[in-house]
Amino acid sequence: MDLAYLRRLIKLVDESGVVELELEEEGTKIRITKAKQNSSPSAIAAHAPTAETVHLIPVSAPSPLSAEPSLPAVVEPVAAHHEVRSPIVGTFYRAPSPDAEPYVQVGQTVQRGQVLCIVEAMKLMNEIESDVSGRILKILVENAQPVEYNQVLFLIETV
Repeated sequence: MDLAYLRRLIKLVDESGVVELELEEEGTKIRITKAKQNSSPSAIAAHAPTAETVHLIPVSAPSPLSAEPSLPAVVEPVAAHHEVRSPIVGTFYRAPSPDAEPYVQVGQTVQRGQVLCIVEAMKLMNEIESDVSGRILKILVENAQPVEYNQVLFLIETV
């Protein structure tokens, strides 16, 4: 689980009216609960002005979701992220040819309209462009792997 991704989720909960967020991803369930403003001080509140708890629960674990927090988290400001999704079903390629350099790498800054990858569908090579400017946080698909319609391919930290 990516720590920057967790921080962004915590920030989203902190800045919104949402009191609790729960989602399942990559075999792990994540539950973020916003602490009450007028609650008594706790170990978590002693570390941060806004207290949040994050539960990372393996899907196979028999423990209930209402268990006590296992990992405290400190809220830190992070930039928003954008998901680049596949517009079609096909095969994902990071480079224009097998011996060429990949279009982008993790950590690289990209501009709106810049080609990020190719998705091949029915022998047609479809260039997938970034619809935002920012920095590549994560590439979620391995080269030459099949992708589904609307599957997240990249996470981009927007600027």
